[in-house]
Amino acid sequence: EMCIRDRGWYVLGMLLAVVLLVVALMPGKVLGWFGAGGDDGTPLAAESESPGQPPAAGAGQRPTMDAPFKGSPAAQWGDGTAGIHVPEARATGWMSRNQVAHALDRSRDFLAASSLDPGVLGGDRPAKAIALINPRQADVQDYLTAAFRTPSRENDARLLFSRFDKEKVRLVGHVVKTRGRLTFHEGRRGAVEVTADVTYVYPVVRAGAGHGGDGEEIVRTIVRRETVMSWDDPAKVVTEPGTFSLVSYKADITNGGCDTYTGYFTPPFGADRAGSGNGTEVDPYDRSKPADEAMGTGTGTGATDGGGCRTATRS
Repeated sequence: EMCIRDRGWYVLGMLLAVVLLVVALMPGKVLGWFGAGGDDGTPLAAESESPGQPPAAGAGQRPTMDAPFKGSPAAQWGDGTAGIHVPEARATGWMSRNQVAHALDRSRDFLAASSLDPGVLGGDRPAKAIALINPRQADVQDYLTAAFRTPSRENDARLLFSRFDKEKVRLVGHVVKTRGRLTFHEGRRGAVEVTADVTYVYPVVRAGAGHGGDGEEIVRTIVRRETVMSWDDPAKVVTEPGTFSLVSYKADITNGGCDTYTGYFTPPFGADRAGSGNGTEVDPYDRSKPADEAMGTGTGTGATDGGGCRTATRS
């Protein structure tokens, strides 16, 4: 009997050692197993890699003016740029370690200027963000010009920028929740190619809504963007110092207007929220799928990337 008991403590000790090792190596995953950051709003660990599964379903709580992310996985996410993981820099392509670190910082600056800046969210032209894009990249400059002058399916500013018409919609509070990460590798001609895969959550009400009443209808516009930025070697590519070339850009938009192209998100309120999807369902909070797979053809009450409407399973 004594031998069995001793063996039991030995096995238990080994199990505890394994658990401690897993916690040390994968703290984010362990927090996810136990639902860390749940109802008390404690933020999740940064997303340094693709999660293995979608976030758990909430308790069905409705958002309020004081807690606009209530009942949403975004309640556990970071605020603004704090929710965007930036990896450790290393010498890559034509850049030294310090230069890569600067490129990563500037890439995050672009995300802040394009998707988090209060003025831009209120409908202003995203001048700071545009200034970071290579002005010598003619096709992109043509797209930017058309996207703000004559927006259309082909020239949709929402693929890169988050803007609401302040005459119709206003944000609830001053916080945008985010979750995502930057990654980088050596691209063409020795460039440092940075990929940003980030989901943004914007709680909004009608512009004429009162301030502070919990009876107000709050809609959360959810946008997952994948933007690939190439920090080119000026010895090989015609560029301007401190700017990047756009390799690709796309977005999946929920509650931002399905097949509407005004240059602004157009969240549905009231009866408009019933929407009409094509039968395909999508979870806008699911970041476990690669962006190419997750970004289908759009979402109805919904989600869209510019090609039809699907049905969002939660918002």
